[in-house]
Amino acid sequence: MAEAENPVLVERRGAVCWITLNREARRNALNEGVVRTIDQAIDAATRDGETRAIVITGVGDKAFCAGADLAKGTQGFAFAVDYARPKHYIVDLFKRLQECTLPVIARVNGHVMAGGFGLLCACDLAVAADDIRIGTTEARIGVTPMMILPYMLRVLPARRLQEMCITGEQFSAAEALEWGVLNYVVPRAELDAKLDWLLARITDKSPTALRLGKQAFNAMRDMGLREALEYAQAMVPVMSSTQDAKEGMAAFQEKRKPDFTGN
Repeated sequence: MAEAENPVLVERRGAVCWITLNREARRNALNEGVVRTIDQAIDAATRDGETRAIVITGVGDKAFCAGADLAKGTQGFAFAVDYARPKHYIVDLFKRLQECTLPVIARVNGHVMAGGFGLLCACDLAVAADDIRIGTTEARIGVTPMMILPYMLRVLPARRLQEMCITGEQFSAAEALEWGVLNYVVPRAELDAKLDWLLARITDKSPTALRLGKQAFNAMRDMGLREALEYAQAMVPVMSSTQDAKEGMAAFQEKRKPDFTGN
């Protein structure tokens, strides 16, 4: 199967930006060009003012993302290092996802391996088909999943993560759901219906509330309790002063649907 002309497809579907890895022949693997395109798409969706959520998925039904492209001589060969530019493109993508003010949902259409699992963990929410497998398979080629560990440590129970990293084995969608890696697991035929259901619960909410809420979530997760309480206290007047907060309160009192503008 030949390489697709456009390795990443980006399109708006209503209020949702869809970012689709389009490298079925390479099991939707990542290289630097692919990652830079994802990065740019997230940035554009965040800035356009109309997008309410981002979906990341892959083409086909075999792989969501197989991780870094390990083909010898490819642009993104995973372990190549340019000491003049020590900042890795995967780190740039993870930082972009961390800073993104829109909810990012992974539509897990196929198996998730290695760096693809890091991408999954970096998304805010995840809906998966029940026949997918997940794994950090780096141990099989003599390395450890160093680049994606920071996000996996945030999502997985420590002992489960250690088992994954040490054994390099694959696990089921049901296990990933039990561990809190996935929000929902459904039969493959119901994947898009479940995703639409989830998106409907997101896109009708205040963009301002979601933006401030995601910022607070990410900030407080890195704080101690005392620091987090001080941060929350300082954010309350900021949040309540927004136009969306005022509109939401007025709509509640007037028993009508709020008209959120994202301001």
